[in-house]
Amino acid sequence: MPVKGMAADLAIRAARLITPAGERPGAILIRDGMIVDVRDAVPRGVPYVLVPDDRVVLPGLVDSHVHVNEPGRTEWEGFATATAAAAAGGVTTIVDMPLNSVPATVDVAALKLKRDAAAGQLAVDVAFWGGAVPGNAGHLRALHEAGVVGFKCFLLPSGVPEFAPLDGTGVREAMARIVAFDGLLIAHAEDGAVIDAAPPAHGRRYSDFVASRPGAAEVSAIAGLLEQTRRSDCRTHIVHLSSAASLPLIRAAKAAALPVTVETCPHYLTLRAEDVPDGATEFKCCPPIRADANREQLWAGLLDGTIDMIVSDHSPCPVEAKRLDTGDFGDAWGGIASVQLGLPAVWTEASRRHIPLTDVVRWMAAAPARLTGLTDRGTIAPGQQANLCVFAPDERFVVDPARLRHRHPVSAYAGRELRGVVKHTWLHGVPIQDRQRRGRLVRPRR
Repeated sequence: MPVKGMAADLAIRAARLITPAGERPGAILIRDGMIVDVRDAVPRGVPYVLVPDDRVVLPGLVDSHVHVNEPGRTEWEGFATATAAAAAGGVTTIVDMPLNSVPATVDVAALKLKRDAAAGQLAVDVAFWGGAVPGNAGHLRALHEAGVVGFKCFLLPSGVPEFAPLDGTGVREAMARIVAFDGLLIAHAEDGAVIDAAPPAHGRRYSDFVASRPGAAEVSAIAGLLEQTRRSDCRTHIVHLSSAASLPLIRAAKAAALPVTVETCPHYLTLRAEDVPDGATEFKCCPPIRADANREQLWAGLLDGTIDMIVSDHSPCPVEAKRLDTGDFGDAWGGIASVQLGLPAVWTEASRRHIPLTDVVRWMAAAPARLTGLTDRGTIAPGQQANLCVFAPDERFVVDPARLRHRHPVSAYAGRELRGVVKHTWLHGVPIQDRQRRGRLVRPRR
């Protein structure tokens, strides 16, 4: 339904729009940065932009898993570079993770520091996750009321000392607090005991690194997390699912109507362990990129609805922290910087499987927006923000890390040919220009 009483001051006309009802030709009518209607034609007297027929207009993507690292580790990544990379990749909203910055976002004072650090630096809109760590259960409601979209926890050491993991008692306490205000807990679900029993990560062989983070660690942690969810009825989200061996557990939980959702990431869907050269630490992430057969099962999990969404887990670091000099997977920082490349990477694989853009948009825009309560974005429909991506789905390019916008020129996609080029990204009804900083701090609509 059109937004009542609002006449358009601009229209975008295209042969291909991706809307909640599917792909269609039409015109997006915009006023004051909001979509007021989607029609077959532009009304008389309304100025419009005509999109070439070889391009598709998508809703701006919502990436709900981005590590910005500012303040405290801004030399790893910061708001200016992370949001510029997002804009270049068709992402119009990111949600910043609570760790890797100093201080971690575990109380309202730290959240204020985050917001202050972001001021004047944002190329796209930004929301924030809070953290659930030992000792901060009493801060969770205040963080919720201050506008975080939910709470991140780890079930094993996070890799940074200021963000400790929750044990079983800590998870139960956090869930009891969070369910009381209908909040959301999200979890890095690997079982530290299973990993401790595996061979330690060391050396240049990628197969040895994968063996150090076995899929059984995810299965064990997810089983325990789902049992806690069943007991508490707390809304629970599993981040960066890597191991397809966990899918039967998740499928059963959803069949039992547990309030659980799941994400995976572009690198798990597009890269294969078989192709990772020994010493190529740019591919290190935790949990790891696994074998081709596992990748195919993750795609099946997306198609049958077991996995709800695709987000980047953009986790950059300085070049030296990747230990490209030694190629030692045990010493290298684990994380893949891909907020700019998620859409073409996923589309390259989806199109090869004859999966339509409508599905990609649901996984990368609508579902993350719904998860985080940012329900005024993620689709092309009346009442939504006019955040848009103009995408050339048949153009190809070769990834050059030096041309990416995130802070350090390291990419697991270097030299790969990808299908799909982001031509323009619109924020609040206006195309984003280089060096513009019109992004806003946003909160969930509760």
